[in-house]
Amino acid sequence: MKVTIFGSGYVGLVTGACLAEVGNEVICVDIDSKKIEMLNRGEIPIYEPGLEKIVHNNTSAGRLSFTTDIDAGVSHGLFQFIAVGTPPDEDGSADLQYVRAVANSIGEHMDEYRVIINKSTVPVGTADKVHETVISALEKRGLNIDFDVVSNPEFLKEGAAIDDFMKPDRIVIGTDNPRTTELLRALYTPFNRNHDRLVVMDIRSAELTKYAANAMLATKISFMNELSNMAERLGADIEQVRLGIGSDPRIGYHFIYPGCGYGGSCFPKDVQALERTANEIGYDAPLLQAVETVNNRQKNVLFQKVERHFNSNLKEKTFAIWGLAFKPKTDDMRAAPSRTLMEALWEAGAKIQAYDPEAMQETQRIYGERSDLILCEDANSTLSGADALIIVTEWQAFRSPDFEFIKRQLKSPIIFDGRNIYDPKTLNSLGITYYAIGRK
Repeated sequence: MKVTIFGSGYVGLVTGACLAEVGNEVICVDIDSKKIEMLNRGEIPIYEPGLEKIVHNNTSAGRLSFTTDIDAGVSHGLFQFIAVGTPPDEDGSADLQYVRAVANSIGEHMDEYRVIINKSTVPVGTADKVHETVISALEKRGLNIDFDVVSNPEFLKEGAAIDDFMKPDRIVIGTDNPRTTELLRALYTPFNRNHDRLVVMDIRSAELTKYAANAMLATKISFMNELSNMAERLGADIEQVRLGIGSDPRIGYHFIYPGCGYGGSCFPKDVQALERTANEIGYDAPLLQAVETVNNRQKNVLFQKVERHFNSNLKEKTFAIWGLAFKPKTDDMRAAPSRTLMEALWEAGAKIQAYDPEAMQETQRIYGERSDLILCEDANSTLSGADALIIVTEWQAFRSPDFEFIKRQLKSPIIFDGRNIYDPKTLNSLGITYYAIGRK
């Protein structure tokens, strides 16, 4: 099948590469000429395990190509995926200008039936706006061409996006036309062979499903973080509590790990957007507000622990930081807890020696050259002369370090662990002062 993807960012690039991997002819269209030039040179603008290989294999095979030519993209594919960004506006609502721009471009260039598929995370009612925008563009051309708009939200986890697309838990299709259901079923057949993963519903329900999923997961995280703060004050161990409640199949173990807050491009933005949607329809959603409030507060917990230990005297102190990306297996630092921590430390006059397996270039891009930030070549290099070590991202490479080496390198054997990856008793027995989240 012939497929066009508008947007070659995280969602668009993964979607295009995976659809090409199963034999489709895919064109990715983007107005960012530098990004298209980079992709055509074989360079991948984001880090995602396995993505570079799939992109290279399919571009070499001629099934995947990249262009800035909108007309070529609209002419190419029966399926026109919209996978552009929907960044938060000043009021927290999703900014739909890029979605509308793509819809307008499709209407300006299409000359036969097209299935327009919203892959971007968008508020309920966006499909109607896309439909209106395409109709308006066609009317300006004096044309009446048949088309359908479909909601097909993505459920890709950064760090596992290829597996998520190739072996999906579910494929949500929001449509009001049985014809498009069958067309999408045919497109997704290679990913749907073991058992039927298609969940077909009306368009507005599909649009809400994406926000509901992310808000539910964010709620679980904030709830556990709330409990972890209570556990510290009650003398309980949140890790034992986690095991105790996770064994209940109604709760499960997923997304109940306490820590220093969630980040990334999805949870913070989507919770805010859903909260804004509630406001627009005149509904008070205190739970959504609480999820965001708790997370914003949790991002300050590590700094508060550091400040408390050093009696608020952080000027000229140096801290080793392990982990800068908002989660492992990505270089994404959008809304990352590390940013909240580093900026608070700098405000207090401290210096930072940091390392992340993938996010060093992104950190450099965000903060540039500054005298109070040293980006080190490896984790061990951050330790020399530091007053304490702070763990912010739970990369596998950090899980079993040489603690005796850490003790020798640090000025004082102190570790602040924002992800609870070490055992408090073990570290205490080694003579390391250990601060975790909700641990005894």
